[in-house]
Amino acid sequence: MFLVLDRVGVRYAGSRSARDAVQGVSLALPKGRIGVLIGPSGCGKTSLLRAVAGLERLAGGHVHMDGKLLADVTTHVPAEARRIGMVFQDYALFPHLNVHDNVAFGVRELPRAAREERIEQVLELVGLAHAAARAPHQLSGGQQQRVALARALAPQPQLLLLDEPFSSLDVDLRERLAQDIRAILQQSGTTALFVTHDQIEAFAIGDAIGVMHQGRLEQWDDAYTLYHRPATRFVADFIGHGVFAPARIVATADGPRVQTPLGALADAAECPLPGAYPGGECDVLLRADDIVHDDTGPVKARIEHKAFRGSEFLYTLRLASGECVLAHVPSHHDHQVGEWIGIRAVVDHVVTFDREPAASG
Repeated sequence: MFLVLDRVGVRYAGSRSARDAVQGVSLALPKGRIGVLIGPSGCGKTSLLRAVAGLERLAGGHVHMDGKLLADVTTHVPAEARRIGMVFQDYALFPHLNVHDNVAFGVRELPRAAREERIEQVLELVGLAHAAARAPHQLSGGQQQRVALARALAPQPQLLLLDEPFSSLDVDLRERLAQDIRAILQQSGTTALFVTHDQIEAFAIGDAIGVMHQGRLEQWDDAYTLYHRPATRFVADFIGHGVFAPARIVATADGPRVQTPLGALADAAECPLPGAYPGGECDVLLRADDIVHDDTGPVKARIEHKAFRGSEFLYTLRLASGECVLAHVPSHHDHQVGEWIGIRAVVDHVVTFDREPAASG
């Protein structure tokens, strides 16, 4: 593995006591791959990125890159000696320099001919060779981000770190730029670690995605596994749209079955055995794409809220038994709030967790 973090901890000294921002994080990223750290504000993802960059000292664990120790509790290779590039959310471009000179800043130690060749290469790579003479204020936000990327790539870093680089851009541009930057990083063979709070960005750019919560790494996996096989209740709740419904796993002659408010799930071959939970009682994850609108469906639900998403609605539905579920429904099925519709569960991946105690009134 190219980048290895083993039980990494970061601690900030507060006014009264030290605070653990990152606790025991371990992950590995192969060379040329893109990793993404995602999670709510304050979960420690930026602190972890800064520790990899060398901007924070470790309180525990170690960081290796390309087989070399960068940091542990006694060793700290300075940030400028790590051959790590960084792209920030504010771009940090020099407003008084044109695009060419902004990129040149990162390779100013090269001989003139080699410097000009490298500047031309990276501007071509990010699709801005035509804009070399322009000032940053003459560019769009997406173009400015490409300049920042070109400047970071110019010194040929071993690792590129990107901290919420699209946060100031509109949603549609963020998704397109994430796909473009993924292609640029793949073309250049750059290993990268990316921080975001946006799932669409994470899924668009990441080969491996880590979900962080309260300083800990809950899961480090590909997007498909995070969505369909979440390792913890937090990951299941954070990724995608879904709810937890009360369920019971029962033994039958054909194997375990999961009984839910929507009936027995048809395919529960991968679910735990009834003995995994006291009395077989658990919570099952029901994602919006597990619930199918079917006028002849055996279960009826009342539409409590609907959100138009273009090709589909996201319906919030209340069952007669009181449970709430979500459903993605094609937008030509335009039912009104308050209507009762038929639904059925089609769950390909059964995911269960310990029953969460009901909130007391």
